[in-house]
Amino acid sequence: MQRLRSLKRGWQLLKSSCEGAAKHVNTSPSISRSYSHLHPQGHNSFGLLFDIDGVLVRGRTPIPAAKQCFRNLVDRNGKYKVPVVFVTNAGNCMRQTKAEHLSHLLEVEVSPDQVMLSHSPLRMFTQFHNMCVLVSGQGPVEEVAHNLGFQDVVTIDMLREAYPLLDVVDHNRRPKGSIPPTKGLRPIDAVILFGEPIRWETNLQLIVDVLLTNGNPDNTWSSMQYPHIPVLACNMDLLWMAEAKNPRFGHGMFLVCLESLYKKVTGHELKYEALIGKPSVVTYNYAELLIRQQAERLGWTSPVKRLYAIGDNPMADIYGANLYNRYLQASWSTKAQKQAKSGGGGVDPLADTVDDALKMTSAELGGASSVYGAEEDLPEGCSSILVCTGVYSRDQQELLSDTTQTVTEQQIFHGHRDFRFDPSLTQPSFVVQDVKEAVELVFQQEGCPLE
Repeated sequence: MQRLRSLKRGWQLLKSSCEGAAKHVNTSPSISRSYSHLHPQGHNSFGLLFDIDGVLVRGRTPIPAAKQCFRNLVDRNGKYKVPVVFVTNAGNCMRQTKAEHLSHLLEVEVSPDQVMLSHSPLRMFTQFHNMCVLVSGQGPVEEVAHNLGFQDVVTIDMLREAYPLLDVVDHNRRPKGSIPPTKGLRPIDAVILFGEPIRWETNLQLIVDVLLTNGNPDNTWSSMQYPHIPVLACNMDLLWMAEAKNPRFGHGMFLVCLESLYKKVTGHELKYEALIGKPSVVTYNYAELLIRQQAERLGWTSPVKRLYAIGDNPMADIYGANLYNRYLQASWSTKAQKQAKSGGGGVDPLADTVDDALKMTSAELGGASSVYGAEEDLPEGCSSILVCTGVYSRDQQELLSDTTQTVTEQQIFHGHRDFRFDPSLTQPSFVVQDVKEAVELVFQQEGCPLE
């Protein structure tokens, strides 16, 4: 209960800060002009959530359709027509850096407020911000952690330097000559996994050391240290698409290795305090908050009614959007049931949807059920659109025609261990060739002119 209360406080603080920022922005003509008011009255009130890798770019190379797509999404002055947020499971950089990169590739202005990285929701986990946390990943992980609100940060390199005898897989990195003394560090209170590291063997070894010593890696291992200190992981993607013809290993693969090693050594399952990034519901809650902020900058007074999530990965983008849509339907149904009860009405016919929501695992919700805002703020639904320019390819994969089938040799589950395999959640609302077709489809669905 204490964890849930902390998450709720963090979410409300984040929500109020975003809304306050949006109100402040509305008073600034230079920023409010960054958007072209397609429907100021909110008649066609919808927002777009774009994945990046495999949808807009492959590695460092823009997908050709992406530039044309964004030419259509902005007016002649380069201003956006609808609220747009980029939702990526990448997390090895700052939002500002990713925004600048996208601006260069797409040849339109992208602001940091439009970018959501896999670790962005960690801002709401305020109960960990004053703890000593070990961070794993690559890029400016220490800067990223401080930017998210963490005050006391230890990197893998700092841990390795303090305890020079821990990392010995690479013979060239072993201490030479006399054994150096350990410097000692304050005990680690929690572990945060931002993304795949460069030296997997080093990170795997040192993280297991920390977990088996209750945060004191100079101590002796003890399998009695269970449950271990909290672990928060961002980005569960098993695979992702770069320039190569075939998908590349993602952070989800690193998590599989860590889980397997921990269980092999201890006999216990590695436990996560939180799994963040697509396809968790809390990630889409956060993305919707950013969409709402963009809508307020547009001057829209009506809430955003519909979201469209465009992605290339059935197990991350499509599963996540559909899971969030199920969450939205359950939330609205719950609200209707409460209203019916207070008014003496009968049973809500959407009760089965609520049952679906109750079946979601805590990993899938990521705390969203207890920390999100009032139901009246929620969109009516979220549609998923699958493109064929990334992980998914019509030539190599077939979507399930029978969503009642379970995992077989022909249908391998690429989702995280703590997420259930629900074939229906991997079925997109629409399948199109590329992001340009996806945006054209959305505007057609909404009955809005795109050009």
